[in-house]
Amino acid sequence: MPASYDLSVEVVVNEPPVDSHALFELAERVMAGEDIPGGTGLSVLITGDDEIRDMNRRFLGIDEPTDVLSFPDEAGDFVQGIAEEAYLGDIAISLPTAVRQAEDGGHSLDAEVAHLLVHGILHLCGYEHEQGGEPERLMREREEHYLGDVAHGH
Repeated sequence: MPASYDLSVEVVVNEPPVDSHALFELAERVMAGEDIPGGTGLSVLITGDDEIRDMNRRFLGIDEPTDVLSFPDEAGDFVQGIAEEAYLGDIAISLPTAVRQAEDGGHSLDAEVAHLLVHGILHLCGYEHEQGGEPERLMREREEHYLGDVAHGH
């Protein structure tokens, strides 16, 4: 039986609709695949460009919207877990940006949101891509592993 996690998906912007159940299942699959201990918490926020821009400015000093932000479990996060509980972190996804990227990429919104969720979780697990090279290749490999056909809109 797969590990059970303490997942929270808050959908503030749901137009077009987002399949929260599919996001729960995908998050559990990625966390299990990355050997995150059962019971670990993760919060996912599906929001708009204005809110994600505000978070990007407050936490990273970048005054523009983005597609996904990942915040490891540290003081000052936008969602705080109870200190004694294992908590991976917080992920915020901008639905309007995901819609634009799906249209630009010629794939489904579900595939785009799934990619952003996996990307965010992998960042929380320590994967990076900003420097390019081997770390980026490893992160892309893990994304493909979890997304498979979903990543291509199938």
